[in-house]
Amino acid sequence: MTEPEPTVEAAMPDWEKRFRAPRVGLPHWAHEAPDRSVFVSNATGTFELYTWDRSTGAQRQATDRPNGTVDGTLTPDGAWLWWFSDTDGDEFGVWMRQPFGGGPDEPAVPGLAPAYSAGLALGRDGTVVVGRMTEEVGTTIHVVAPGGEPVEVYRHRQSAGVGDLSHDGTLLAIEHTEHGDAMHSAVRVTRLDGSTVAELDDTEGGTKELGLSVLGFVPVDGDARLLIGHQRLGRWQPMIWDPLTGEQTELPSSLPGDVHAEWFPDGRGLLIAHSHRARSQLWRYDLGTDGGLVRIDTPTGTISGATARPDGTAEYLWSSAAEPPQVRSSAGGIVLDPPGMRAPGSEPVMDVWVEGPGGTVHALVQKPPGGDGPFPTVFDIHGGPTAHDSDAFAAGPAAWLDHGFAVVRVNYRGSTGYGRAWTDALKHRVGLIELEDIAAVRDWCVEYGLADPARLVLTGGSWGGYLTLLGIGTMPDSWAVGVAAVPVADYVAAYEDEMEALKALDRTLLGGTPEEVPDRWAASSPITYVDQVRAPVYISAGVNDPRCPIRQIENYVARLAARGAVHEVYRYDAGHGSLVVEERIKQVAQEIRFAQRHLPPPATAG
Repeated sequence: MTEPEPTVEAAMPDWEKRFRAPRVGLPHWAHEAPDRSVFVSNATGTFELYTWDRSTGAQRQATDRPNGTVDGTLTPDGAWLWWFSDTDGDEFGVWMRQPFGGGPDEPAVPGLAPAYSAGLALGRDGTVVVGRMTEEVGTTIHVVAPGGEPVEVYRHRQSAGVGDLSHDGTLLAIEHTEHGDAMHSAVRVTRLDGSTVAELDDTEGGTKELGLSVLGFVPVDGDARLLIGHQRLGRWQPMIWDPLTGEQTELPSSLPGDVHAEWFPDGRGLLIAHSHRARSQLWRYDLGTDGGLVRIDTPTGTISGATARPDGTAEYLWSSAAEPPQVRSSAGGIVLDPPGMRAPGSEPVMDVWVEGPGGTVHALVQKPPGGDGPFPTVFDIHGGPTAHDSDAFAAGPAAWLDHGFAVVRVNYRGSTGYGRAWTDALKHRVGLIELEDIAAVRDWCVEYGLADPARLVLTGGSWGGYLTLLGIGTMPDSWAVGVAAVPVADYVAAYEDEMEALKALDRTLLGGTPEEVPDRWAASSPITYVDQVRAPVYISAGVNDPRCPIRQIENYVARLAARGAVHEVYRYDAGHGSLVVEERIKQVAQEIRFAQRHLPPPATAG
């Protein structure tokens, strides 16, 4: 008897299945029509927006573009889907809209030229607030009354953005950095003509490094209270501010990590998302009662997003390093289950705490199945830099594990999630500070017997790609291979070409422009050390990337080529990364093959 042919799925390696398996993001619902939702999925092989009518179960792919679409929202009445249309991932574009049930796309705000998005707020009466950023002007914010033309109500050279529109559509919250510190925002509440109602600024004119964030107006008519995130206790915590009276109400601060909050739709309670030591929890806090915080039962791992529903439940996107993402409900069960192939699980993380030059560094370590080490080891460095790695599912690190590598992820100084002082430590010696922490964890991994010191790969994307190139240049004896995706390679050239909001961030991090503090820029730029690079280096770059533009990467590559350094460059037609599954698989396969080809063989015992 002839054996049946194996299915395509059966023949596919697990690491590819993790990328190809359909995934869905957290559904976001229309506040006046809670049965109508929008979510992101890769079900077609490209991440696109989908609408979902919960009352009928009908789901519809709403966008279909070669390089994908992920930025979208519904109008409060659920009648329209708004989505941001850029060109091949360059992030420069306009808002489009289409009917919830399907139909032709049309410009959502005629009269506004393309720009980088600086936020969007949609009012219940049809009022629209659009934030825009361009190199020529900086930030502008425009209000569009129902049936009217866009009216500019805010303009400033520094970065700013739309925070929220009050429930009755009379007040606008704006986050801004007019004081010049792009890492710490202030909040201004205005009327829709742009006139100021109140200002909340914890930076004290830029002399005090405390930031604020807008979490949302209370969803109740006639109530001006605004939920604000603040850093007064050394970590992100929520409070309630009434811009009409000036009253500030502090909320419980007993949770040790960063706390994010959003209103329940009746305005009587808050959904609290608590992040601590690379893991997440959900809580409910009822206002005006003695009930205090009540824990919502969730599995151990990371909650990447959560939303409070009108029935008092919470929906959340959960995963762990070992288990793929699921959209769950606090009422129990799976809310939205993608069809088709399921992603295989991966290896759990081990927490490692290492003493570094600036304090205790937290790293997440995964060992490949089988064997005790030392392993060839990948240090997979996160981007941001204001982000952090967590106990969450990630197909990229899992792919390295499947190929026999240990994976180490380091939450260096500059990372979020470990208090304001840890994040704000990243100043002036940019890049070099993070690499000190990575080096401390590297040394621990070698001493512990996890990592083979001759077979270490430094890799990362975006800021992680930047640290990769800087690391193989400043510490050439520490790394056998460098793999950098969409990196900063020539910091000064990157500054000249990047989007305006990132220029402001770079000025804050380095304490001035390249002309004002040239020595700092040179010390933090990978191209300064390119002649010291001895490790083979692989670089991938999006030709339309506005964050880590292509010219500055070409400058670095030309220097590598001029000295005959071993390198490989892959350029692809997209922006800051790809939303196309097959493209991402191709890139990961090339990265792993490059490392395998250039790593030395393991040392033989005896």
